[in-house]
Amino acid sequence: MHSTSQGIDRSVELLFDREDRQKKIRRAMLFGGFSSFSMLYCVQPLMPLLADSFQLSATQTSWVLSISTLCLALSLVVCSLISEVIGRKPMMIWAVSISACTTLLCSLVQSYPQLLMLRALLGLALGGMPAVAIAYLSEEVEPTALASTIGLYIAGSALGGMSGRLINALLCDFLAWQAAFAIMGGIGLYSAWEFWRNLPEAHHFKPHQRTEESALVSIIASFRRHLALRPLVTLFTLGFILTGCFTSFYNYISFRLVAAPFHFSQASLGAISIFFLLGMAGSIWVGSLVAHYGRYRLIQLALISMVLGLLLTLSSQIYLIVAGTALFTLSFFAAHSVASSSIAQLASAPKALASAIYLFCYYSGASVLGSVGGIFWTRFAWMGMVFFQTALLILAFTLISLLQPTQDPH
Repeated sequence: MHSTSQGIDRSVELLFDREDRQKKIRRAMLFGGFSSFSMLYCVQPLMPLLADSFQLSATQTSWVLSISTLCLALSLVVCSLISEVIGRKPMMIWAVSISACTTLLCSLVQSYPQLLMLRALLGLALGGMPAVAIAYLSEEVEPTALASTIGLYIAGSALGGMSGRLINALLCDFLAWQAAFAIMGGIGLYSAWEFWRNLPEAHHFKPHQRTEESALVSIIASFRRHLALRPLVTLFTLGFILTGCFTSFYNYISFRLVAAPFHFSQASLGAISIFFLLGMAGSIWVGSLVAHYGRYRLIQLALISMVLGLLLTLSSQIYLIVAGTALFTLSFFAAHSVASSSIAQLASAPKALASAIYLFCYYSGASVLGSVGGIFWTRFAWMGMVFFQTALLILAFTLISLLQPTQDPH
């Protein structure tokens, strides 16, 4: 009887330990996502100011973000492979810490090339966070809670993207843009500290110890295995299109709204980022719908909603533009959340490499399509931007529709 009581006590203790561990993972990932994306996207509302300060066109100014996302994309696979040796947690801690220091240094630049160089370094360092986060979660979180936990990480990303844009925009109504970078860097350092102290060590990860030749053979085999799966390739393409549309939208909506007839202030421009809160809610909420509706159908619905949001922004009425922006933002985060968790479900080991390939496509889309969108903005104004993004979203919808329902990883 006494041994039975001890067994029950031990089971209860293990249950509480597991729940506490899950809470710490969620808290850490919230800070990690927040830190990463606040520093990455804090430059978007500053683009009109940077264009005036350095005498640049809208397309040239867009490179202050595109250079970061491009370097981030290039570093993802390398960071995921390094994490297979040194571990998930150290890789992510270095990523968020170096990124915060780089953001601080951006406040000291004297020329646009210097700013681009630091933003490129930020992208290279930052790759260690998104490249490893999904793999860490897929290894350490129970399958039943994986979709909601990934949704929370993406919600933290949405919060970071919103806060970076909003804080910088508000600050620049009172301070120079250099001061905004300094404050964002300080916030990034605090977030990195919270991430470090909350994230538990990995229990289900074993560092790989291989010769260089065997490691290379394994990497090539893993690439082939992932790229041989049609659903994975489709999701990789979806990531490229999704973030390309999203980045283009927020890159150039600021130029539209600061000009006539709207004449938005920096604070008003930053307030649009409030809609990222909808993205946070949508990322968490959509995870609960996967089992009932299926991942691919939810992605299709999100893509349709993004197009409807774009069409609303064609109006000259500000309330319709605001409504369209809200719908577009909510739908983007919903689609990205489902696609990310689908990668974790579909991919075989090494999952970090599959996540890295998806994110490589994701951030390449931000760089390539984010800058290409500038051509449509320059030549055809906002009508051209809507046409450009609608065509891409229709392509994404078609690709998802071609997948078989039996391939849907409920």
